[in-house]
Amino acid sequence: MEPPTDSDDLFRIYAVLLQAKGEQVTDADVHNAWCAWMQSVNSQHNALIPFEDLAPETRAEDAPYTEAIRAAAHGLERGPEQ
Repeated sequence: MEPPTDSDDLFRIYAVLLQAKGEQVTDADVHNAWCAWMQSVNSQHNALIPFEDLAPETRAEDAPYTEAIRAAAHGLERGPEQ
């Protein structure tokens, strides 16, 4: 899956999730961050609904970003490789 085009602001929000939630970040957190970003991109997008109301295949689209944030958080906790 390719990241959305012009998504620098979205990834800045994901960086905040990394700092705020670390490995505890959830798919719902990622979806909420995406919703905040999408409001300025396309406020009529059909996925601007609560995470729980999304179809399972749409929910699954958040999982790679959740896993990436968790992996980055894990790397931060471990520190630089020796």
